Amino acid sequence: QVQLVESGGGLVQPGGSLRLSCTASGFSLDGYNIGWFRQAPGKKREAVSCISDSAEITYYVDSLKGRLTLARDKAKNTVYLEMNSLKPEDTAVYYCAATYYRCSDYGPEYSHWGQGTQVTVSS
Repeated sequence: QVQLVESGGGLVQPGGSLRLSCTASGFSLDGYNIGWFRQAPGKKREAVSCISDSAEITYYVDSLKGRLTLARDKAKNTVYLEMNSLKPEDTAVYYCAATYYRCSDYGPEYSHWGQGTQVTVSS
């Protein structure tokens, strides 16, 4: 079964950190660019960042620049999104998605999606 599975979400206090994982099963992430998206309650889904197959990173949210670290571990078929200095406005469901063509902030260009992991930033 071809799928992406996110993990690592949870409740964290403002200023804290989380590392989200996106693991593929049923296919290899080699050749795929992996995007991270988020959707907060009552808001549209937005692109957060993307790491290309060659590990080039694109950031789509100015407020997150400098607070994100993306990495990929090909041996584990996993991509990571580490978020630091978290703020309450970062609360959302975070999704990873895979596209074979190019990093993009346009969701329909991604062919595979995970089910999402909840990140809640609150004291």
